[in-house]
Amino acid sequence: MHSLSMPWESMRTSNQIVDVGTCKFSSVQFSSIRYGTVQLSKCQAVKKNGEVKMCGSRKLVGLGSILCFVFVAVISRGLAQEVTIADQRAAELAKLAIDGLHREYPNKPSNVLASAADVRSPKELHPAFYGCFDWHSSVHGHWMLVKLLKSNPGHALAAESRTKLAESLTVEKITAEVVYFQTKENRSFERMYGWAWLLRLVAELRTWQDPDAARWSEALRPLEREIVSLTLGYLPRLSVPIRTGVHPDTAFALGQILDYARLVGDDGLEQAIVKRVKEYYDGDRGYVSEFEPSGEDFFSPSLNEADLMRRVLPREEFRDWLERFLVYQDGQSHRKLLTPVVVSDVTDGKLVHLAGLNLSRAWTLAAVAEHLPEGSRWKEPFARSAEAHLKAGLEYVFSGHYEGEHWLGTFAVYALTGVGR
Repeated sequence: MHSLSMPWESMRTSNQIVDVGTCKFSSVQFSSIRYGTVQLSKCQAVKKNGEVKMCGSRKLVGLGSILCFVFVAVISRGLAQEVTIADQRAAELAKLAIDGLHREYPNKPSNVLASAADVRSPKELHPAFYGCFDWHSSVHGHWMLVKLLKSNPGHALAAESRTKLAESLTVEKITAEVVYFQTKENRSFERMYGWAWLLRLVAELRTWQDPDAARWSEALRPLEREIVSLTLGYLPRLSVPIRTGVHPDTAFALGQILDYARLVGDDGLEQAIVKRVKEYYDGDRGYVSEFEPSGEDFFSPSLNEADLMRRVLPREEFRDWLERFLVYQDGQSHRKLLTPVVVSDVTDGKLVHLAGLNLSRAWTLAAVAEHLPEGSRWKEPFARSAEAHLKAGLEYVFSGHYEGEHWLGTFAVYALTGVGR
């Protein structure tokens, strides 16, 4: 699996932890390292004169700034490594969610008012998921806290994270969320973006052997069942997929829900999704990526589609599909799609979406590159682009502005931890 080790991360080998974030190491042994197109085996990384050298001569990355990037390829035949977020950075990310989960305002409700009785506060409408500006951001903020508790159980805000999760994920509050979805006017609420994040949260809890996780997972079961039922009822009626760089994108949602179905063993849901995915996307070819992105995108619809298709096709079939979909002509093919974007104003809630685009492109490009067989024309270009996008996206996560901070932490954690791969 390809992972990026950032200033936030540690690299764990079989005998030691190296803090890449502070770059304090002087000598580290690796079984194999990949940086861009360079792969070395059984090499030594040595810090010398503010730089990291490999095998005594090859520069891996400069350490002149606070950023210290190492691109690690874990090779199955080599020494197993685990790439994790450093505890200090995990706590800083967790704080973004903690500060927002139970912050009711500002808030952007998207409910339908069936009568004057529906004019209620966000907390009254959604007692579990009312914070973080909107429902889906609240849900994936909860997911981020769970993910960080699993990966970094000892981080400084772990206890507070558990307290916040316990405050939200109660039987009473989740029951109220279910009732909301059962109202006729609300059955399409958060379709399918929020649904996808809810099921990602459930899957994260279900795969965590922890007493609190078991209790929270059980509390969520009624809402989980409701969302699964809504999904199964919706897919046969969605005649064509929604292709967009924002919330309603079908490919992103189906990728998340397919992962959920496989993790919890819901064969019926998995089969329904796989069938629909092939009907929606299998014949796609000749995509014109020059029209991406739009000015407020946080997704690439084409890369979300590719990230979905690699989940349903064998490697060789996926390679052939991808080369029909994103035609490779030369080294300049689809350069705009593979080039990180710049955010002009992090205080604008729409324009800052582009920071998320960098991060979502990073995780889709990395996952697709990993799934492609060796020798595929897109494998190395996608891997290199994933590095560049992750570096660009992470620069915007801690902006000091709620417009981005209420959600970008989730995208950073998703990209850094290789979720769905």
